[in-house]
Amino acid sequence: MLNLKKLQSSTAIALTIGVAATGAAPIVFAKDVVAAPAPMQIAQLFPTQNTGAVRIPAGTTLRLAYRDAEKIVVAPNERLPITLTVPSNVRTSNGTLLIPAGSQVKGEFQPVDGGTRFVANTLTLTNGTQLSLNAQTDVISRTEEIRRGVSTDSLLKGAAIGSGAAAIIAGVTGNRRITLGRVLIGTGVGALGGLLLGRNRNQVISVNPQSDLNLRLNSALAVNPY
Repeated sequence: MLNLKKLQSSTAIALTIGVAATGAAPIVFAKDVVAAPAPMQIAQLFPTQNTGAVRIPAGTTLRLAYRDAEKIVVAPNERLPITLTVPSNVRTSNGTLLIPAGSQVKGEFQPVDGGTRFVANTLTLTNGTQLSLNAQTDVISRTEEIRRGVSTDSLLKGAAIGSGAAAIIAGVTGNRRITLGRVLIGTGVGALGGLLLGRNRNQVISVNPQSDLNLRLNSALAVNPY
């Protein structure tokens, strides 16, 4: 049985992201800690009253992944619902499993000033448990220019493309068939309207799943250990 007073008086318990199959060192994320060269940060975990759950505090960062594409391309004004994955086990420093690898995070990419960001609303654990989630990534501002007469093959190859971005690409290039990527249904396509007519160039936002999907909790998340 957990000693609640002892846990609450301790300075911190590390939240450890499980070692990936590549053998990389464990990564720990935390609130208000400047990243050092070594991939380690500290996050405080406290048991919640009477429930046995562990509270992961606001400010903690969880790394997510998107395995269906090498990049995600959205229009600047597009809202794109999408499901991301937790790629590695999330454990306490004593090895207790909190979030198993393969758990899913639902949300959407939303337009913001300067780019887009992923805003999460639901965490679904591998046992089917669903938890409300209030979390988001940093703003992603990386853009790629679409120009008439210039091939978009390198942009589209292996990409998941929001329907708004597909409309921009088709409108500028005249190519009505996006064949090198997987088109996902987003919203806000109709709002593009005149932006597509007669334009020789336009921009889309390119999301790199390897570096852009670090999800920061806006509020604490209570998780029952496995």
